[in-house]
Formats: sequence, C-alpha cells, structure tokens
Amino acid sequence: MNKPTLLILAAGMASRYGSMKQIDGFGPNGETIIDYSIHDAIRAGFGKISFIIREEFLESFKGIFEPKLAGKVETDYVFQSFDLKKYSINEEIERAKPWGTAHAVLSAKNQIKENFCVINADDYYGFDAFEKMVKFLTTEATDTNFSMIGYEIQNTLSENGSVSRGVCATNTDGYLTAINERTQVYFKGDGIVYEENGVEFPLDPETPVSMNFWGFTPAVFPICEKLFVDFVEANKSNPKAEFFIPLVGDYLTKTGEAQFKVIPTSQKWFGVTYKEDKEIVQNSISKLLEDGVYPAKLW
Repeated sequence: MNKPTLLILAAGMASRYGSMKQIDGFGPNGETIIDYSIHDAIRAGFGKISFIIREEFLESFKGIFEPKLAGKVETDYVFQSFDLKKYSINEEIERAKPWGTAHAVLSAKNQIKENFCVINADDYYGFDAFEKMVKFLTTEATDTNFSMIGYEIQNTLSENGSVSRGVCATNTDGYLTAINERTQVYFKGDGIVYEENGVEFPLDPETPVSMNFWGFTPAVFPICEKLFVDFVEANKSNPKAEFFIPLVGDYLTKTGEAQFKVIPTSQKWFGVTYKEDKEIVQNSISKLLEDGVYPAKLW
C-alpha cells in the first residue's frame, strides 16, 4: 500500500487572528505550527504533504516550506477557490470566505489517490495522533471504515475562557454515533462543564472531542461532492454558510454508508485563534523543547 498523505487545511482567512497565522512563527527559529505537524507526520510514516491553500498564498508557502522539506517528503499544493462550475453549478454566488473545511477536502479530489488524513494548519496535535492515524490508514481503513482522532476534552480547553467543542458520542466498539457541538465549554472548579440556555451540565474530563483530525480513503470525494452540491443549493442566500467536515461525518454515520472509528489519544492539543493566543502557543512549544520532544532546530 502507498504511504498515506497528510492534507493540511491552510486556506482560511484568519480574520480573527489579524494576519496569516498559517505561516506565523512560533518556534525558536520561526517554526510554524505546521512545521511541527509535518515533522511528526514524516516521523510517523506519511509519504506526502498536501497543502490546501488559496492560490494567492502559493509563493509564500513554497518559499517557507520547500527549502525545509526538499528531499524529506513529497509536497503538493491544492487550491480552494470560489469556482462552482467544476461541480456543474452554473450560478455565481458572492462569498467573502471559502466554502468551509469539507469543501477544502473536496478540492483535493483530483490530486489524492491514496488514503489520507486531514488536519488544521493552526492546531498542534502531537506525534501520538499521527502515529495512530498512520496505523489506521495502512491497516484498517476501507471505503466504509473511516476514522477521527478523539482528544480528551480536558486536554483541549483554555484557561482563558470558554470554547466550542464537538463532543463525540461513541458505541461500545468505539465508533462514532454523533457529534454534538457545545458552544460554551470551560473549567469550573475541579471539573468541566458546558453551558446551554444558561444551565450548566458536567462533562467527564476524558470525553472525546473532535479537533478536526480525520482519516479517509478517496471514496469520500464523490460523497463530499454530492453533499456539497446539495449544500450550495440550500444555502444560496446565506453567504456565511460553511460546508464543514462534521456535516459529512454526521451524514455518513446516520445513513450507515460509512463508520468512523474514534481513535483515542491523551495527547495535549493547543491551537491559535486570536492574536492573544500567540504567547500561549510559544510557551507550549518551549515546554516541548525543554522536555526533549523536539530538537531546538527542527530542520
């Protein structure tokens, strides 16, 4: 079997961050969060890195990543655009931002022929997740058996306020049955709660949540295309509507067309959304370097 591909979602506008956080430096030598993900992915056994970007970002990405990765791993670039004609949609729909993460994945349908996984560019996932995903993609994945990494919710929260999390429900075999979006999740005392309509509900600290780390075969592309065409039709008048990967996961789970193994990890996750998050991420990376998880000079 071919080595799997790592598909990195890096086409977002980063409006809340204020600049292109995908290529902002967080490590001691200006390493991006993507650098650490790629380093872990190569070590875990991925054979190719595909960046999903806006076409106007191409030269910036190549200038940053090609010198580092040459001779270490194959690279590829996928453009996420506003063009709907390739899906036989002839209408022009005004959009201020791309169509969302599942559309980004769909954009790669002509370039990825092997099993692959999807991650966010601005999230740190840790080696354990990449190692477990490679094992799944090379030994268990089929066209009806996909996966996602389930992070313990206690390892994904912020000390600085509430966050939104996709809380996963699983059956006794560890397969996904539902993802419930909880928009206000936070630490309270020694525990974790989520708030809904002003009422607090407790959450087990080890509850699995989705941090957008998914494993697929190329069979997902025609499914995404069908669902995307339906999504566009239903959201013509909603310029902010986004076609997210969990919508695909929810559809496949409910219809039984495919199942998702929720692969547990106790790895600490961290990410950057706001400019104020930068110092927190830098400190987290510094701690990983102190603990010897990564060399001081990554490449």
